[in-house]
Amino acid sequence: MEASSNLNALLRKNPDDVVITMAIRSPLCKAKKGGFRDMRSDELLTEMFKQAINHSGIDPEVIEDICVGTVLPKGPTYEARTAALTAGIPESVPIQTLNRFCSSGLMAVTTIANEIRAGQIDVGLAVGVESMSWNPDVGPEGASDDIKACGPANDALQPMGWTSENVAHEFNVSREDMDDFAAKSFQRAEAADKAGYFAKEIVPFTSYLKDPATGVRKKVTVSKDDGIRYGTTKTTLLKIKSAFPQWLPAHTTGGNASQITDGAAAVLLMTRRKAMELRLRILAKYANAAVTGLAPRIMGIGPTIAIPKVLAKVGLSKNDVDLFEINEAFASMCVYCVRKLELDPEKVNVNGGAIAFGHPLGATGARQIVTGLNELERRRGKVLVTSMCMGTGMGAAAVLLGEFE
Repeated sequence: MEASSNLNALLRKNPDDVVITMAIRSPLCKAKKGGFRDMRSDELLTEMFKQAINHSGIDPEVIEDICVGTVLPKGPTYEARTAALTAGIPESVPIQTLNRFCSSGLMAVTTIANEIRAGQIDVGLAVGVESMSWNPDVGPEGASDDIKACGPANDALQPMGWTSENVAHEFNVSREDMDDFAAKSFQRAEAADKAGYFAKEIVPFTSYLKDPATGVRKKVTVSKDDGIRYGTTKTTLLKIKSAFPQWLPAHTTGGNASQITDGAAAVLLMTRRKAMELRLRILAKYANAAVTGLAPRIMGIGPTIAIPKVLAKVGLSKNDVDLFEINEAFASMCVYCVRKLELDPEKVNVNGGAIAFGHPLGATGARQIVTGLNELERRRGKVLVTSMCMGTGMGAAAVLLGEFE
């Protein structure tokens, strides 16, 4: 397909471009059961920082700011700062944390990109991380009577499973549609795993697992995702009982929703000028991002608003996009988003998604960039769009342009 004039303009290289020179992730491991189950959240983050330093190709003193996207820790900035120092990042490198639910990893990337674009820094590190083993998601801790009396505000406090059922009901997404989508996610992830595609984006992590007999933790190396269920079919998924029978149409199950998972990802960004000075390989150019709000009761449809918004900002159409990475929070929302935006299913989550290998809340936004760029390079594509919905009724999306120099 011939590139549009707007795409050609975006692909032009300028010294002030914000570029990505490293995009790596941990394996994704089942919470409470997988390879990181006995690892503290600050230990997981420390290991991510160590791996980022090892794979960055730069002295960490060059980093001028770090942004960590994470959702569940009670003291996130304490964890981030102490983990960075423990990993060997100098005291002179500042750090910040942010929480915009499922987009936190993407927002960390966007925050660093905006700082670079504004001229505040030349080099920054974005990290997304979540240990759902160490910090289980317990939901909101309550609300005032005034908030409970406000319909949309009260909706924003409700469980995410309820919002999945609302999307399925309101937009006529059937159980068969959802299980068909979920089966494809597992099958694509299995095929990509067997082909070794993920090995190019995953960096092996040192973890600590307790000996069941002694309770003593021992070091182990974790190098593969452990949530992919080989041999999954629509037929097997249709046999799983509803996870939320109290909410109609009760189509959401443990087989067609994202897995509860531990994991992390890291993205190094800088100006093109700095990357050339440091002689670093450029993977992609950061184009732009967009966020939006919407009715909390159908929060899953966020990508249907955020994706057109970000494409309009950069002057592209969906036909210019080679790959979409849309977070599979629930199959109901993914089925609807693909249908509503009239996307080519062969361009969406081509190596599976969160249904197949998990959704560590703060990590997913960065993880999707890592996975998307890895596959974009394999296909020699040009345009990646990554997107997700977020609890309380929001959506986010970003456009990245592959270079792979």
